[in-house]
Amino acid sequence: MKVAIVVQRYGQGINGGAELHARYVAEHLARHGDVEVLTTCASDYVTWRNDLSPGVENVNGIPVRRFRVKHERDPLVFEKRSDRVFLQRHSLGDELDWLDAEGPTSPALVEYVAKHAAGYDYCLFFSYRYYHAYYGARAAGSRAILVPTAERDATIGLSIFQPLFRSVRAVMYNSPEERAMIHAISGNQNVPGVVVGIGSDVPNNPQPARFRQKYKIRGPFAVYVGRVDQNKGCKELFEFFQGYLKDPAGKLSLILIGNSLLPVPEHPRIRHLGFLDDTDKFDAMAAADLLIMPSYYESLSMVALEAWALGRPVLANGKCDVLKGQCLRSNAGLYYETYGEFVGALEAIEQNRWLAGTLGRNGRQFFREQYDWPVIEQKYLEIFDRLKKETPAPATDPLPGWFDRRRQDLPAAEDVLARLPRGPAGRTS
Repeated sequence: MKVAIVVQRYGQGINGGAELHARYVAEHLARHGDVEVLTTCASDYVTWRNDLSPGVENVNGIPVRRFRVKHERDPLVFEKRSDRVFLQRHSLGDELDWLDAEGPTSPALVEYVAKHAAGYDYCLFFSYRYYHAYYGARAAGSRAILVPTAERDATIGLSIFQPLFRSVRAVMYNSPEERAMIHAISGNQNVPGVVVGIGSDVPNNPQPARFRQKYKIRGPFAVYVGRVDQNKGCKELFEFFQGYLKDPAGKLSLILIGNSLLPVPEHPRIRHLGFLDDTDKFDAMAAADLLIMPSYYESLSMVALEAWALGRPVLANGKCDVLKGQCLRSNAGLYYETYGEFVGALEAIEQNRWLAGTLGRNGRQFFREQYDWPVIEQKYLEIFDRLKKETPAPATDPLPGWFDRRRQDLPAAEDVLARLPRGPAGRTS
């Protein structure tokens, strides 16, 4: 079996999101066949600058073939085109222009897929919203499998993606909520699909005392792991946690791990440690009393799964259907939508050791049953085996012509999003 993993950026220094998801899948599928990564020369997701050299290099035993990005992202152009397609009536051409402005635009990568797709059994495309996935999946034809990593944001309301969800050979969903959302927006229920999610290489013996000693941290604390960004809910997290700090009964500090795009409040019980390697990250999570996950938009929270694997409870933003669904299915986390609910849930975990311990034990069991790597690998192998026995659907229809692309007949993506059903979904499988 030979598989291509096609993703927007790739490398050991990328420690989150769909890119880390893709690396984990590549390294674990390599145990079962030949895996090659096709990606761009970009390492920064904001500029998509060509920081890395084109050609082939080896990353953790996986050959990685890089292609140049045609142009960097122009933030003003991207903002203008986003306003156009998200907020106004627009054309298919507007959406394709938005896709080009978002980046990373790499025609060379897509051309390589078109020429060499027949040399792979399957091409796995991460994430649906990018140029390489949209055009690359069309180029790969019956070998294209999509790992959409779709979040509940306005992008899902763009019309260009509905045929993509319907035309690939299979879809590997991150969560039941993501699957329900994509079914509702595209009507792709007939496309083979399974909720897979992602595992994580969580160490068997993390050292919480080592973390506390290295960073001189005493006392109980909650940890946040990820990009410190308003889009990840961190601004609201800071507001809510500073309110909690006014209660003299509360003893928790907040430790932040990850690169920051947002000013961190200056307070002795709020510490930003920046980017940490995996050893320190897992030591920190093992040392924490709980993980806080404040994001509004997720297709699956890897750090929540990692916290549960380490037996730690999670406090999540209940406005995110995926996070709320994860908490309900695992019975391993609490969730909040308001400041009062945040403080109440935080204090419940802090002050009730039985509750915190029970949530942590439930989370560990949930991770082992649903997200341990042998479970994830088996789901991929089963879908590959299934597809070998099935006849591929007809090829995707070609894109409309010049005049049809310019008809101003598509609704604002925000309006489409608003009409989608909400709420957590049911089972994982």
